[in-house]
Amino acid sequence: MNFGFVIDQRKCIGCHACTVACKSEHDVPLGVYRTHVKYVEKGAYPDTTRSFSVHRCNHCADAPCTTICPTSALFTRSDGIVDFDNRRCIGCKACMQACPYDALYIDPKTNTAAKCNYCAHRVDHGYEPACVIVCPVEAIVSGDVDDPTSKIARTVAREKVSVRKAEKATVPNVWYVDADHASLTAAAADREAQYAFTDQAKGVGHHAKHHGGDTLLALAMEHARATGQPLDDRAVDRVSQELEREAQFANRRVYDAPSKGVLWGWEVTAYIWTKAVATGALLVGYLPFAIAGTADAIPRGFELTMLLTTLVFMALTGALLVKDLDRPDRFLYVMLRPNWSSWLVRGAYIIAAFCGVVTVMFLAHVVKWRGLIDLLLWPSIALAAATAIYTAFLFAQAKGRDAWQSPLGAVKMLAHAVIAGCAFTALFGAMPTGLFVTACGMHLFVHAIELFSTHASKDAARAVEIMTDKRGRFYPILVQGIVYAGILPIALVVFWPSTAVVAGLFALIGIYLSELVWVRVPQLIPLD
Repeated sequence: MNFGFVIDQRKCIGCHACTVACKSEHDVPLGVYRTHVKYVEKGAYPDTTRSFSVHRCNHCADAPCTTICPTSALFTRSDGIVDFDNRRCIGCKACMQACPYDALYIDPKTNTAAKCNYCAHRVDHGYEPACVIVCPVEAIVSGDVDDPTSKIARTVAREKVSVRKAEKATVPNVWYVDADHASLTAAAADREAQYAFTDQAKGVGHHAKHHGGDTLLALAMEHARATGQPLDDRAVDRVSQELEREAQFANRRVYDAPSKGVLWGWEVTAYIWTKAVATGALLVGYLPFAIAGTADAIPRGFELTMLLTTLVFMALTGALLVKDLDRPDRFLYVMLRPNWSSWLVRGAYIIAAFCGVVTVMFLAHVVKWRGLIDLLLWPSIALAAATAIYTAFLFAQAKGRDAWQSPLGAVKMLAHAVIAGCAFTALFGAMPTGLFVTACGMHLFVHAIELFSTHASKDAARAVEIMTDKRGRFYPILVQGIVYAGILPIALVVFWPSTAVVAGLFALIGIYLSELVWVRVPQLIPLD
């Protein structure tokens, strides 16, 4: 048994009956949707056409949201329906990053994730989903695709059907008859600041707290900065007229659901940075002594400061992780109700093991139990490396964000940890210059590959375009990140070795700025 939907775009009239029925059936709050209708127009007046497409959860056979969810709040039933249990959800928003179809949202009433669940409560009692019942033109067909006698199976076999983002290999169970490319492909029609009946700059609950789309005023401000012209009413009018001219012959979204904006904000960037400092201090501090077999020669003051720094910055890391949750009261669910396929869970246990080992080593240092420290030396180094890089695998599980799928993510995070560790040792006049230069060089190498190589998808290429747009707000941040964590510190330690502390400080600023751009920009690419 495998339940799915067929949306017949030849019949859909864009009446929103399905959206209203879904909201009524599930008491969906204002500003968020489990199903919605997207309008796209083509051509120039009077030769225009409009297409409608119904968007919702695709109930994928290989659903990335269920893989990344740390608490199994999202799960696939035996009948193929991807359902959710909001009693387990911690509001981490990982599922929203993993879904290529932008089908999930944070419910502003419960601060937990929600989406279309195929009206599972109705299906369990032999009824069809509410949207199917209410559609006046029978444009939505539901049923068991595995049953060859069902209407949906016959429709899929008979008609020319297509699915959204087949390249993602999620095996979606929502098919479209006579699909319109412009309405099914997010990049085919740009998201606007405002539509006829919605304002993308406004949101509800989580969407209001985090950032929505660019407003017309923001675009006018950016244009004024780029041209040096004053920002006044005429400047806003010029931008508006320019947008209208560009839109005449392009695919235009004229009605759509509000943008969810940036889901992982500054807290995630800061947590990656504090984690790099914590793990780097121990890695760079201990590794040379461990390789040389002279761990007992570590200066006692240096070792104590190193262990304290690691513990303090790991505490900050944990605090930032909890703060980013929409249900921070449930943060222990990650440990107590784990879904082991999620790198959020794996990372949580790696962090716990790392902090536990470092705490024991700190206590052993206080009581001068050198033998225990030596015993835990290599395990602590291995756990530090694992803690530094695990987030790269978490981001790779976010299939909705193509720019995060880089195979060099782990290399970059390890390089950043080493840079941070070298900056820490510089405070004691013990910076390993060769290692520092190598790590900064790796930072530059990864940026060069990510920015200038051929990208696997249009979304990844678009993210790079935003980063490197000299008129945009992210370009100067990107350049500073590259210079401060790469070019400048290498020049300082090579030509002026006495400036190692300054080089380390610039490098710390640079890796934060780099992560800020890398985390934020891919989230600006529309998925729906």
